[in-house]
Order: sequence, then structure tokens, then C-alpha cells
Amino acid sequence: MHSKILIFDFGSQYTQLIARRIRELNVYCEIHPYNKLEIVEKDTFSGIILSGSPFSVLEEDALQFPIQEMLEKYNLPLLGVCYGAQYLAHVLGGKVERSSKREYGRAHLNYIEPTNKLLKFVDANSQVWMSHGDSILQVPENYTIIANTDSIPVAAFKHNEKEIYAIQFHPEVTHSTDGKQIIQNFVVDICGCAQDWTPNAFVEESVSEIQSIVGADNVVLGLSGGVDSSVAALLLHKAIGKQLVCIFVNNGLLRLNEYESVLDSYKELGLNIIGVDASEKFYAELKGLSEPEAKRKAIGKVFIDVFQEEAQKLENVKWLGQGTIYPDVIESISVHGPSAKIKSHHNVGGLPEKMHLKIIEPLKKLFKDEVRRVGAALHLPENILHSHPFPGPGLGIRILGDVTAEKVEILQKADHIFIENLKSSGLYNQVWQAGVMYLPVQSVGVMGDERTYENVVALRAVSSVDGMTADWSHLPYEFLARVSNEIINNVKGINRVVYDISSKPPATIEWE
Repeated sequence: MHSKILIFDFGSQYTQLIARRIRELNVYCEIHPYNKLEIVEKDTFSGIILSGSPFSVLEEDALQFPIQEMLEKYNLPLLGVCYGAQYLAHVLGGKVERSSKREYGRAHLNYIEPTNKLLKFVDANSQVWMSHGDSILQVPENYTIIANTDSIPVAAFKHNEKEIYAIQFHPEVTHSTDGKQIIQNFVVDICGCAQDWTPNAFVEESVSEIQSIVGADNVVLGLSGGVDSSVAALLLHKAIGKQLVCIFVNNGLLRLNEYESVLDSYKELGLNIIGVDASEKFYAELKGLSEPEAKRKAIGKVFIDVFQEEAQKLENVKWLGQGTIYPDVIESISVHGPSAKIKSHHNVGGLPEKMHLKIIEPLKKLFKDEVRRVGAALHLPENILHSHPFPGPGLGIRILGDVTAEKVEILQKADHIFIENLKSSGLYNQVWQAGVMYLPVQSVGVMGDERTYENVVALRAVSSVDGMTADWSHLPYEFLARVSNEIINNVKGINRVVYDISSKPPATIEWE
């Protein structure tokens, strides 16, 4: 049994980052909404973290948490972060007020109490990241201030006898230079967690669990060519071998030659795989559709129809395998409730109900970077393991407006030139995601002595950690010039190439 840290989420944009930093220490942790205290009784945890929040503890409708009950009932180390710290101070008798000296962004600790365990090995004048409009002016009785800044009298405090700590800053963001050390101090030293949550341990435990759950039944899984579904397939294959049947559907919206190359890779891995080229069915369903969500739904509908038709030919299938990962699980139980609109390609719609299948999700505990580490442990080929994220509807949402086979062919060729140049220039792994967008715009050009009126494409490349935020990649001008020339000279139908220099937010990574 692994050590576990429980994070109660009050809605902070950084909550997942806290979990990822803990996972980077090879310690398992879970995120649950702030109003699910009963989870503590269901499992054995080594420590608890209260996250930040966009709300104020001073508001009438502030998120409430039974902190007194928890502290009395469970003798576990606790760390309050930002809102969590303010809530501790506010409820336990300290003083929290709207700050006249609000701190947003970088700050520096100018006092650190030298004997406390939480800030051990933290440098004097350490930079931290603040993001709050309230300030703790006075700590509760029997608590002591252990750090402050020039403008904030209480940057961190602790209980005099118990392992209860609170910090006003965010240690999980990279701007807090000693943040990782602080998290390690709490998780490893104070909570006593063993650092044994490793890819190999995950594989070993998952194989045993899958075998126990599935028994002699068969599992069917839809492969996309992406990392998540591929790692899920390898994990299931390692556990149950030929009891897993994979279906790889060519929707006609994949990258150039991707269907053939990925299918070959899967076969070399020994997967029991069925390839289905359903391109024409997808094009027929997409005919005349321009609105992005309508296109997504059309693509999802045909996928379900094709997948169901193939799966029903199989015998003894009782389970549907899915590449669901932990952020998807968190989204479904978030503080603010399920997302108002989940993009239709993220799952396989009503398949489990239609086919009377139970769902098995071997990756549902993992973040994206952990999925890649597990994939490496399972020897997933490099061309899949380190491939950029690619949208489920594929080029269907990189062609703005209606989708035709002719547009797909043009976009595939342009995209292939861009991606191959990124690889040959050593830039591919410096970019988180890249692709070409086919715009519903034509422009005047000159080729030779002739005037042209042809299509425009936009190159898109971003740097990111997890896709939640992203900056446009500052690719060299010489590289962009080379790609532009190669696309215009080699792809008939394109006479202009532009580069997207929008960050997320406010723009999204994909254009649709």
C-alpha cells in the first residue's frame, strides 16, 4: 500500500499543479472537492492539503469546510495553501482582512523561523509567488508565525504542538524558487510518505488489478494513435494478452500516412488489432458542415457507428477499455460541478450503454506526463510516445469551415512539411504542440508571371506544460521562411503562409 496525500480542492487554478509536484516526488496523491470530507474515512492518507481558491474567506458565500471536525477527528499533518491558510486563520480565531497591500506575483521571504520543519533548507530571501487579495494579520491562539515578507506580516504559520502548517504563497508554481523543497519537506519529512509511486510499480500493480477485474472476459479498445490510448492498450495487453482486441479507425482526418505507420507500429508491438479505413463515411457525414461542434458531433457519431459495427463481430466482449486520464476524472468531480460542455470527441459517447459494456480505465490515476513515463516503461515506440497532442477530430477541426477530401489532402501535405522540418531542425521536442490550420480565406499571389488566387494556411506551434496555458513558440525566422517556401512551392492550392502568435489565454491552441 502506497503512502497517500489528500488534496481538498477549493477551486484554485493551481490545484492540479500541487498534485503534479507531489507525484514528481514519487508520492501518490488524490484531489477531491472541498465538501467531500467522508473520503478521509474511506482511505488511509498520510497528510492533507487545503488548496487555494479564487474566492475570499470573507465573502458571505465563502466555501465552507469542517476544519474543526477534521482536526479533532483525524490526527493527520495538514498544510493550508493561500485560501487554505486564510481559512484556517479565519475559522480558528485569527484575523483575516481585505489587504491594503495586496500581493500578486513575485515576493521574497524576509524572515524564516529557523527551527521549523516546513521551511527547512529554504534560502533566506527566497522568492515566492503570491496571488491573494486577503491577508492574515493575526494567527490563531497556539499558532506561531514562521515566515513573512516586506508587506505581509504572516506569510506562513504553524501550530505550536501539532503538524499543522499554513502558507499564503503558492509553492507549486515554478516562480516559488524553493517551492519543491517546501512540498518535499511536508510530504516526505512531515507526513513520512515513502517515495515509491514509480512507473514500474504502477505497471506491476495495474497488471495485477486488471487481471483480477477482467478475469476470462475480453476487452475492446478504440485506438487513436495518441499516447493515452496507446499506453492503455499496452498496459491491458501486458495484463490479458489476446483477450484485448484493439480497433483503429481511419477517419480520413489523420496526418499524412499516419494510419499506415501507426498501424504497423501497433502490430510490431504484438497487439491484437483491427484496422478499419472508414474515411469515406466520415467525409459523407461532414459534407456541408461548418460549425465546429457540429463537425465534432458528426465525427463522434460515425466513429461510434464504425466502432460498434466492428466490436459486435467479436465474442465474449464484456469490457470497453478507455484512455481516460486523471485530469478528465478531476473535471467530472470539480468544485464547480461537471463541465458545462465536454467536447464530444473526448470519450466514445453512448457506446458502453449501447453495447452493454462495463468500462475499464487503466490510466485514470495518471497525469499526462506520468502516462508518458509509464509508456516508456512499457517500451512504447518513440514515434508514438513523444508525439505532440493531436485533437480527437483530427484535421476536421484544423480545416476552418466545411471539410472535403481535397482540403484534407492539401492540409496533410502542408502539415507534413511543417512537422518534418521541426524534427529535422531539432525543434520538435522544444514545441508542445504544432500543426497547420487551413483557413477559409483566399488571397492574391504571383507565381511566375501568373496571378493566383489560392488558399491561406496558418502555422501554429506552442510551448506548454499541460495545455492549460500556452505561449506561442518563438521559432527562428529562418526556419519559418524555409517552411513557408517549401509549402508554397510544393503544395498546389496554397499561395500564402502565416504564423499564429497568439497565447492561451486568450486564444486556444486549436482554432476550433
